[in-house]
Amino acid sequence: MSDNTRRATGAILNDQLETEEARLRIDELKRLVEHHRFCYYVEQPEVPDSEFDKLFNELKMLESQYPQFATSDSPTQTVGAKPSTDFKEVKHLIPMLSLANAMGVDDLKQWQERLYKGLKEIDDVPADLNLSFVCEHKIDGLSIGLSYRDGLFVQGATRGNGEVGEDVTLNLRTVGGVPRQLAPVPKLKDGTLRASALGLNSDEYELYTPQKLEVRGEVYMPVSSFTDLNEALQELGQPLFANPRNAASGSLRQKDPAKTAKRKLALWTYFLYVLDEGIKQPESHFENLALLAAMGFKVEPNCYRTELDGVLKYVDEWQDTRHGLDYQTDGVVIKLDQRPLWQALGNTTHSPRWAIAFKYPPEEVETVVEAINFDVGRTGAVTPVAALKPVKLAGTTVKRATLHNSEQIKRLDVRVNDVVVVRKAGEIIPEVVSVKIDKRPANSVPFEFPTTCPACGSELERLNEEVVLRCPNIYGCDSQRLRRLIHWVGKEAMNIDGVGEVLIAELSRQGLVQSPADFYKLTEEDLLKLDRVGSKSATNAINAIAASKNRPLAALVFALGIRHVGVSVGELLAKRFNSMDKIIAASPEDIANIEGLGPVISEHVRHYFSQEQNLKLIEELRAAGLSMEDKDVIQVPQTMTGLTFVITGSLESMERTEAEKAVKERGGKASSSVSKKTDYLVAGPGAGSKLAKATELGIKTINEEVFLELLNRSEPIA
Repeated sequence: MSDNTRRATGAILNDQLETEEARLRIDELKRLVEHHRFCYYVEQPEVPDSEFDKLFNELKMLESQYPQFATSDSPTQTVGAKPSTDFKEVKHLIPMLSLANAMGVDDLKQWQERLYKGLKEIDDVPADLNLSFVCEHKIDGLSIGLSYRDGLFVQGATRGNGEVGEDVTLNLRTVGGVPRQLAPVPKLKDGTLRASALGLNSDEYELYTPQKLEVRGEVYMPVSSFTDLNEALQELGQPLFANPRNAASGSLRQKDPAKTAKRKLALWTYFLYVLDEGIKQPESHFENLALLAAMGFKVEPNCYRTELDGVLKYVDEWQDTRHGLDYQTDGVVIKLDQRPLWQALGNTTHSPRWAIAFKYPPEEVETVVEAINFDVGRTGAVTPVAALKPVKLAGTTVKRATLHNSEQIKRLDVRVNDVVVVRKAGEIIPEVVSVKIDKRPANSVPFEFPTTCPACGSELERLNEEVVLRCPNIYGCDSQRLRRLIHWVGKEAMNIDGVGEVLIAELSRQGLVQSPADFYKLTEEDLLKLDRVGSKSATNAINAIAASKNRPLAALVFALGIRHVGVSVGELLAKRFNSMDKIIAASPEDIANIEGLGPVISEHVRHYFSQEQNLKLIEELRAAGLSMEDKDVIQVPQTMTGLTFVITGSLESMERTEAEKAVKERGGKASSSVSKKTDYLVAGPGAGSKLAKATELGIKTINEEVFLELLNRSEPIA
């Protein structure tokens, strides 16, 4: 064999080897991207967005270089994640596409060039057309589609894979910003809907309610709600949400709409499609946003219409200031304003050509761990916190970052004086991501997690399967006591405005407030003796303390700081028992049988009220004049305690959710599925598989008339 032949053969073999390596890498990337995409949309993300984007872009690049390995089921050719099996599937009337990402200014300019090139190929587009663009904050939430018929909200679904999503209608009814009924809007004589027509003479338009309307939006969790939720979860020793997007996703997928309602989700909308014959939408996307607002939808207030040069200016202006918003945004969505051109430009299999999402680079910085300190919460949970050399991150100066728990410290092998990478989890909570081992000092030693409470010296305990270590010295640990006082004045608890952490710490140091009951013994003179407390501040604080005496029972129960008793559990206990005395006297079975509670919460409630110190506190609060019952609440007889109902088909007198609520108010359980534990099936017209299964299992089946009779019973149902 000649040298040339050998070289040629070697080149072919190298090419074949390279091609095979590319095929294997593409297969691996498909699997990884699909896995992380599912985690992103459905569960908890395992990697930061920046890592996911790198994997996705590498897959796109390899598929373009080796098109023989690009398949129609590749994640680059599909949208979102497959629907989960927890909710009924919904086929979207109009596909919900994802947006292509611009990872920097160069990508954004390339998209603009492709856009202009595409417009030149459209015959009836004038060459001198003055294009405008609409910039909107890219909300990091959960994409949803809303369906309205004759102005009424009838269905809501997640994006899913773009073609089929999950039916989350009942949960969406609890979300702020989802109107049940639309406001009519002006319709011009040519059939165009236009919000601005309200300023015209009334004979030039008539008010019109679309018969068939599809709306697109983003359900999100406000930053303030996300922070409160994670703080509550951390105190309870439960897993935290990684970011507001996943908190919103998990909250919207709750099987119980009441739990969704407690998470305080919100909605911004950005697309509408009027499907009525003879009706036209405004040709400007910006005017369509105004139309959405006129109908009663929430529209992100910082959307901005500009010419091409203004797009980059908008992106630059918001890079830092976005961190001051109460909703998480990781970029800017740019859309061509001229909506008639959307259809002409068309879509790829993955995204529209007339829009793009500019994503800000992930903000991660290096700094030094100067110390590892510990916070002891009101329930005794000990949380390690890294004290950092101050560093600028995402628009703020960061001096502390959470290390979550002892397991996280071990996993990262974080040590004092280490150089670490810090980012904001969900761009909100600073956390340590990794350690720069190559920059570690030579005299470094592994960090030893303490075995005793940093505040009181008690031996730490790990309860059951919890990752969190706790201080068991509930009544003698100063840190726990101080945290309980801070919890007491919180907005969701006793809502004592003007009494914050600094003031509480000083009141405690001076010996003026040691327990919540001591707040109600304070006078203005007591407060005026403290540094930096003026006459007006003292008066406001005393008035707020006095006003808190009339807080609802649910707020009082939550304020007590019982483990596993959050806002929603407090409301369930208050609704079921209606007075503090009845809660104290309730048996473990009575509490555990409340829908949504169970034996674990029951055990903690009973344990709390079995402690002499806690009963003494209740009596002191009662003596101080705090309301111990909800006098205006009508107590419903608990006639359905211990019974499980399943409601199927349609009811004439009430919606299914109202029927389930009525069952729960009477002490019963409302289940979504039939099983051997079901006591009654309430079957209305249209009952299907659930009725068949109930018949098969011998479950007692009743109609709506009998169900209403049971609701009106005053004696327990046998």
